[in-house]
Amino acid sequence: MESNQTSGSRCRIVVDAMGGDYAPRNAVRGAWDAYVENKNFDLILIGQKDKILEVAEAENLDIKDDMIFHTDEVIEMKDSPAVSIKQKTNSSIVVGAKLVKEGKADAFVSAGNTGAMTMSSILNIGRIKGVHRPTLTAPFPNEKDGFTFIADVGAFVDSKPQHLFGFAVLASIFVEEIYGIKNPKIGLLNVGEEESKGYQLTAETSKLLSESDLNFVGNVEGKDIFKGKVDLVVCDGFIGNILLKFAESIIPYLKAAFKNYADKNLINKMKIGLLKFPPLNAAFKESLRKGDPDNTGGLPLLGIDGISIIGHGSSTPLAIKNMVLRAKEMHDKNLIEKIANAIQKHSNVQ
Repeated sequence: MESNQTSGSRCRIVVDAMGGDYAPRNAVRGAWDAYVENKNFDLILIGQKDKILEVAEAENLDIKDDMIFHTDEVIEMKDSPAVSIKQKTNSSIVVGAKLVKEGKADAFVSAGNTGAMTMSSILNIGRIKGVHRPTLTAPFPNEKDGFTFIADVGAFVDSKPQHLFGFAVLASIFVEEIYGIKNPKIGLLNVGEEESKGYQLTAETSKLLSESDLNFVGNVEGKDIFKGKVDLVVCDGFIGNILLKFAESIIPYLKAAFKNYADKNLINKMKIGLLKFPPLNAAFKESLRKGDPDNTGGLPLLGIDGISIIGHGSSTPLAIKNMVLRAKEMHDKNLIEKIANAIQKHSNVQ
């Protein structure tokens, strides 16, 4: 199966130095941390060279000139994705994707404008043959000390049944290859477990999934996500994005709830203070670790004929680092070719 990814080659990862609310510092720092941890890949920092070098000097990073690919323009978070990728053709988001398309890189990582990154990946890298719509797949922590994956979480917001079926195929390969979950159990997000529940989109999607060789177990409800009832939950990107944003708000809410409780009186403050005792503090932080988006880094845009990973605008250096390392893992496991081969087996995706 032909692909922009070169099997068995040394991975070349382009990192958008201008992407994110705290660029270029967080992007450059995180990318460099990944390179220091695992130097078995080629790092390319794309963006305005002078600003990249300023960060390198301030952070005492040994970044060489040949690790920087200069681009003049920057797509800002507030920019219209459709307009910006057409008008800012020398931006890091546009040029970075083209480097993958041209075979000069294997992966592109950015915490920049999500819409622009998605459109640039689709238009400038291209889709795997047979994929009509790529998907963003996100891990949600569950009660079984693992993850429940959701696809789609916002790449598209007006999906049809064949698109949701495609999301299931794409995400199941990712879950199996990257997280080692063999033959992942797939559920369709619905308002009830009964087959009669839902509306036309879920009814038609359920039929496609039932008739496939995927491990589809039926409808699941929102409450089943954190329970870990299935490995992968399929839904429209509109719903999935709402779920993702809601999940991201849980840990900040818990922190605020503890603070509000402590502020009520001295006794409460002393109770909360016990959580700062080292063993308790460590246990508390570890228990919430799986829900920390920094540990996930970014989300892969599955279905693209190359590796494209999109991070949150507020990504920390740790998040960027994990995005880069995830890109390398996807390359080393030859994920693009495996997805392409899986798509050939499922004609309903087309």
